[in-house]
Amino acid sequence: MNVAFIPVRGGSKSIPLKNIKKINDRPLVYWVVKAAVESKNIDMIYVSTDSPIIRDTVDAFSFPNVKVIDRSPETASDTASTESAMLEFARKYEFTNIILIQATSPLLTAKDIDGGFELFGKENTTSVFSVVRQKRFIWNINKNGFAVSQNYDPLHRPRRQEFDGYLVENGAYYITSRTDLLNTGCRMSGNVRAYEMTEDAYFEIDEPSDWLIIEQLMKKNNIAASDIQTKLSSIKLFLTDCDGCLTDGGMYYSESGDEFKKFNTKDGMGLANLMKCGIITGIITKENTGIVRRRAEKLRLNELHMGVVDKLAVARDLCNKYNLSMDEVAYVGDDLNDIELLQAVGFSASVNNAIPDAKNAADYVTSKNGGDGAVREVADLILMNRCR
Repeated sequence: MNVAFIPVRGGSKSIPLKNIKKINDRPLVYWVVKAAVESKNIDMIYVSTDSPIIRDTVDAFSFPNVKVIDRSPETASDTASTESAMLEFARKYEFTNIILIQATSPLLTAKDIDGGFELFGKENTTSVFSVVRQKRFIWNINKNGFAVSQNYDPLHRPRRQEFDGYLVENGAYYITSRTDLLNTGCRMSGNVRAYEMTEDAYFEIDEPSDWLIIEQLMKKNNIAASDIQTKLSSIKLFLTDCDGCLTDGGMYYSESGDEFKKFNTKDGMGLANLMKCGIITGIITKENTGIVRRRAEKLRLNELHMGVVDKLAVARDLCNKYNLSMDEVAYVGDDLNDIELLQAVGFSASVNNAIPDAKNAADYVTSKNGGDGAVREVADLILMNRCR
């Protein structure tokens, strides 16, 4: 299991609360979280912070597989090392490999992260870190006070295009295993490889002047926000499957043969909150039972469609009924018969214990299992972006 670890503390001397100060129309930490979410090599992203304000900001991003965790005061002080926060995390959580990502590098992309993991997978490699190539002539002062060149011969000064330059850590990320981190106490050790990022990625945010430079570079490189927030803000119709989403998928029978289903009151409140916000809500299910009908009636849902084989056709009919487009529809599903609709709506979600194909088809996978508040989780995401 590969995890991303993003430490962001509330204290900052040069730029107060810089980790959530907006750059290119989004909080600084947003950009590295987005890159981690889009990476095909990261299973879970942990944002470690000592600040309630940062916690609320990251939670509002509505990204999947992102968890905000507490950072102790000892590891969040001005003098604490990043390794202290990494070690605190590694002792509490189980994982195989870790990528430390620093929020001050908003030019980081998922492509860079995946390139690093590709190097990490090479034989005998124990660590990878990000670098940029700099073509500068380096000098130093010797003990006699004279300037001495370090990386070229002044008598044979190379042209820039002929100069290999040198590699510099840009601080964007470091990859290592949990075992090596705990054994060495260091973010990289052993046989180390370097992943080369673009020259623009040399800059990281430490001072106010860096902010101005990087923001312009982000615009130049067309680095834009995720469209998940845009999708969520457009939702006007919320639909969900029943069994496996509103229930745990179990089928319970009494001795006399009566069937029972277990619903979660949190899901019911989530649906009620959506309706208060003016969002049309409904259930589309292949099931056709009185239990589901009674649950829908109790919740006073706008729509209930049972015994449905073609869920996409029903959703399209509802769009015609309410004069909506499919882009304005959200759907929660968990199984094969949900995939077509998951792929057609504006925002799709699958529950944590759904089949893999349903998860792959969805925009968002909940942290909760079906019947355990998963629908409430999706409802809250929509409310944060649609009705705030």
